[in-house]
Amino acid sequence: MSQSTDQSPERPAGRAVPTSADVARLAGVSRATVSYVLNNTSAVRISEPTRRRVREAAEELGYVPHAAARSLRAGHSRMVLLPTAHVPVGPLYSQFFNDFQWALRRLDYTVVQYGSVGMRAEEAARAWAELRPVAVVSLGEAELTAQGVEILKRSGARAVITLGTQNVEGTHALVMEQGRVGEVAATHLVETGRRRIGVVIPEEPGLDMFSGPRLEGARRAAEGTGATVVPLPLRYDEESARALAARWRDQDLDGVFAYNDEYAMLLMRALQDEGISVPGETAVIGADDLLLGRLLRPRLSTVAIDMVLGRELAELVDRAVREPDTAPLSRSLLDSRVVRRESS
Repeated sequence: MSQSTDQSPERPAGRAVPTSADVARLAGVSRATVSYVLNNTSAVRISEPTRRRVREAAEELGYVPHAAARSLRAGHSRMVLLPTAHVPVGPLYSQFFNDFQWALRRLDYTVVQYGSVGMRAEEAARAWAELRPVAVVSLGEAELTAQGVEILKRSGARAVITLGTQNVEGTHALVMEQGRVGEVAATHLVETGRRRIGVVIPEEPGLDMFSGPRLEGARRAAEGTGATVVPLPLRYDEESARALAARWRDQDLDGVFAYNDEYAMLLMRALQDEGISVPGETAVIGADDLLLGRLLRPRLSTVAIDMVLGRELAELVDRAVREPDTAPLSRSLLDSRVVRRESS
């Protein structure tokens, strides 16, 4: 015989769920004051001692505001959805991503990462829309189409922002000019007298959205100079680098743009192990200006990339949420410049 119970997962036996009224009683303030403090309302002036008392009471009781109720009062959620990356990301991107999330938190947004690996464009947009985010920031890894943008906006998203390699209709688009990175790297090699220039093409899935434009940029730089650009497929492992270095002299390459600093360091070590001097026989240049590249011998030449700051992107999200009728803007990023060191 089964035993009936009125207990639920939300209210375990013997433990009442604390309410804002409980916090108000413990802190000796009104429920409105509790709401103002815990929702970071800036329109109402509340003394710091009172804020501290409310926060301490909430912590003692284990009280947290109800997100759904908060959204109903505000007319929208404070959730910013970030589709998670499904491509290898380096230290430069990781630092930017961390700064961006911290900046959003300081602006009182809840950041939610969503795993979208294997989803088609509209399928992913519908899945994101189910969570009713106030904003979606697609950082280029998950495809976003005009139809997907419409799905998100109909579900209540006030802002859809893309940070990728091309414009997407209906979004605030921050376009990363990847071709410019390859162009300035190859221009540097040409100007230093290199005429057979390799361009590393990572074989890791997903990186073609970056490597393809960088290769095309290198080809543009070589046009009319007498220089030849040679694509060099490379996996990010020592065996692949050793195999490429073993064929190096057969290809008669005297310079290489190695996609980024990590691939450049991998390849340069393999070239040196093969007895190929850098920069004597082959000049090497990477991209991202990582600290580790400055510690190598020879020190690694690189392309320094001026990315949008995480704080700037967070402020754009906040402005777009507060002014949802603002016309979508487009801005080009990745102003790039060569930092010449010993490897070239």
